Amino acid sequence: MNSQWQASLVAHGAIIDQDRVSHFGQAQQELQSTAHDTIIADLSHLALLQVDGEDAVTFLQGQVTNDVKLLDGSNSHFAGYCTPKGRLLALFLAFAHHDHVHLQLHGALKEPVLKRLRMYVLRSKVTLTDVSDSIVRFGVAGPQATAAIEKVFGTAPQAVHGLASLDTANLLRLPGDTPRYEVFCKSEHATALWNQLQAFAKPVGAACWDWLEIQAGIPEVSPATVEAFVPQMLNLDLLNGINFKKGCYTGQEIVARTHYLGKVKRRTLLAHIPGAQLPQAADPVFGSETTEPVGQIVRAAPAPAGGFDILVEVRSESVAAGGLRWAALDGTALTLLPMPYPVE
Repeated sequence: MNSQWQASLVAHGAIIDQDRVSHFGQAQQELQSTAHDTIIADLSHLALLQVDGEDAVTFLQGQVTNDVKLLDGSNSHFAGYCTPKGRLLALFLAFAHHDHVHLQLHGALKEPVLKRLRMYVLRSKVTLTDVSDSIVRFGVAGPQATAAIEKVFGTAPQAVHGLASLDTANLLRLPGDTPRYEVFCKSEHATALWNQLQAFAKPVGAACWDWLEIQAGIPEVSPATVEAFVPQMLNLDLLNGINFKKGCYTGQEIVARTHYLGKVKRRTLLAHIPGAQLPQAADPVFGSETTEPVGQIVRAAPAPAGGFDILVEVRSESVAAGGLRWAALDGTALTLLPMPYPVE
């Protein structure tokens, strides 16, 4: 986290643990506010990479599941980064700005992903840079989020994945039933913009933003789940994160085969787990028809009313059979919740 920005957050009451804002002094109240009010959250725990050079787009076309040529400076999209066997190494939120492409991903995957991408640059005219500290990011969400963004910036992207580039910041509209925006700005503008937005929004910790991501059905790849999923298992096709017409990229054959063979047999669903113990990514999920795990947790966050909301990747036949349980055959029962988008 940028040291200047970190000092500013601490001055606002942030409790920070390993470059992640835990809370602003009232963790439970902040979580409850997230369910109903307009909130603002620091996103420094996410990594941001910048891809420059005249071969940047061509290079990325051969690496990710989506069509980078469709990023025209007014939009964003999700994209998977796969092994040759089609297993996800990372999930990117990608957008173009001026003459480069930005890739946002799970913060703990920054170094291994950078290292692997650089291995494939070879003689291409491409530069890969970690800009996680030089570009400050925070999210604004809730019923008054659009009005707050418009009040401070004079405009707000209306379409999901819409991007607006302004003098002091870039604004990105994120998916989900709750209006959500991400603000990208240089550190010298961050404190002033945060202060202006805080007049309309309550500061909350990173777990609150995680909960909103889960409610929007947005998966993630974390260190515990690297190479655990093909993109369709995380609904990346349903989130328009795969382009089946763009041509070859690493893992493309497996991803395309999964698509053209018919119905995907494993999907990611929204569920709730009661209790006080936080589920972890990669925790196994068991069903009623076998003694072997039938899925695993993708991501989890505390729920405002208690317990935890999760995204869980699971076999479709096990969903139909019912009786899904966390961590053991006799573990805590999962309650499936409606997804915010259609799942086959």
